Amino acid sequence: MEVFNTFSLLLIAALIFGCLLVKNSLSYWSRRGLDTPPYSLLFGHMKSAFTREIAFIDRMLKFYRYFKSMGLRHGGLYFVWSPVYMPLDLNIIKHITQIDFQHFHSRGLYSNEKNDPLSGNLFTLEGKKWKLLRHKLTPTFSSGKMKMMFPTMVECTKGLHKVIDKELGGPVDIKDILGRFTTDIIGSCAFGLDCNSLENPDSEFRKKGKSILHRKGLENFKQAMFFTLPNITKRFNVFVFPVKVTEFFMKIVKDTVTYREEHNVLRKDFMDLLIQLKNKGKLVDDDKWSSDLINEADNKITMNEIAAQVVVFFFAGFETSATTMSFCLYEVSKNKSIQDRIREEIRRVLQGHDGKLTYEALMEMSYLDQVVNETLRKYPPVPGLPRICNKDYKVPGTDLVLEKGVRVMISVAGIHHDPDYYADPEKFDPDRFSEDNKKNLTPNSFLPFGEGPRYCIGARFGLMQTKVGLVALLLNYELSINKKTQEPLQFDPEFVVASTKGGLWLDFKKISNMSIH
Repeated sequence: MEVFNTFSLLLIAALIFGCLLVKNSLSYWSRRGLDTPPYSLLFGHMKSAFTREIAFIDRMLKFYRYFKSMGLRHGGLYFVWSPVYMPLDLNIIKHITQIDFQHFHSRGLYSNEKNDPLSGNLFTLEGKKWKLLRHKLTPTFSSGKMKMMFPTMVECTKGLHKVIDKELGGPVDIKDILGRFTTDIIGSCAFGLDCNSLENPDSEFRKKGKSILHRKGLENFKQAMFFTLPNITKRFNVFVFPVKVTEFFMKIVKDTVTYREEHNVLRKDFMDLLIQLKNKGKLVDDDKWSSDLINEADNKITMNEIAAQVVVFFFAGFETSATTMSFCLYEVSKNKSIQDRIREEIRRVLQGHDGKLTYEALMEMSYLDQVVNETLRKYPPVPGLPRICNKDYKVPGTDLVLEKGVRVMISVAGIHHDPDYYADPEKFDPDRFSEDNKKNLTPNSFLPFGEGPRYCIGARFGLMQTKVGLVALLLNYELSINKKTQEPLQFDPEFVVASTKGGLWLDFKKISNMSIH
């Protein structure tokens, strides 16, 4: 009996201590004079991230609008019990992402290079490791390297046309087809392999990609933990990707590198550039593919680093570009005048290049660029930019001091839909990004790829494959909305990247047989 009473007292004391700890954690912002939206005692403001009740983009809009409605420059959130700072003021955001970057050089995401090699990628690494790897990889995404990979992208459009032609006369699930298209492009450019996803929707590459982006059950819970409590997941050696996915890609990367090295295979792709960095720490000059080395000799990377970069390039690139293309085609299907104007520009530019879609021709398509930018504004592929405060920081123009370890979340979706920066933000209006109107855009109000030193290194590649896909489809087909598309659109909380409930279904009508080559 005495033992039971002692145990009961200890349990009660532990519960009281736990409650006090939670109460203290969830009063962090009130003690600092910052407002917070209503929250859950167990999850803070992240309940919907664990339960998948609300999509990420909708959460970013919700929190931004809450603070904006109160006329605030910033506010406080809780990811479980961890304090998260959300700035709304664009000047503060500029300081965080650019001017005072040394205080916020990390994203605060899970990374465990030793036990989970694929997590040691450029997106998640921190501090000096990130800076060194960024320096090594930056030359692989130069305009010269993009031109080098451009013919591969154009070649993949042949398979895209075949699939669309088979679907003529019926509703087309455009997000699925474009996901297969970008899987084939990046599989070829990153791995040097023919993924064959367009012809075979059940290809291994496609299945592995979908398994990462559409998680349920335990995988869904793990994903939320990676973001909210990265240190705990690291302590328990939890893999960022399912084990079978990790094993699949590690094997493919090692087999590909080994085969190329043993047989002296050279391909003008991303994998070749990484193999050069692995063996020599240098890249071959664009114009002299076999000589004239640049960069320092101490830039060598390991096999695990190759695997991590190739895989994050694959996952970050294929879905975001497919999503952007899908939303773009949805919008131009609703507005035939915009669709016709793009098509006229494509035909005019191609005529000036002997009917060939070259890198230079793509760069001349200014209205297409406006349409893509407006799509990225209305449907940002990354709705929120995470950062973590690396050392105590006084927020400019305020009395608030962010302590080391406090997370920061910038609501890209909120900024992009703020009527103070974009009049009638729900309207799809590519002329916002015309040469004349771009001059009037509020600085730092367009953040589809981030800003500052952490700006997405693959943005140029992503934009290029997005535009190639759009040219291939808009050149030969007239598009309209199919009744299977559920309108108004609702974002599906089951997916990591913005995706709509019920999919995006379009009708295609063949209007030309022009091929791009």
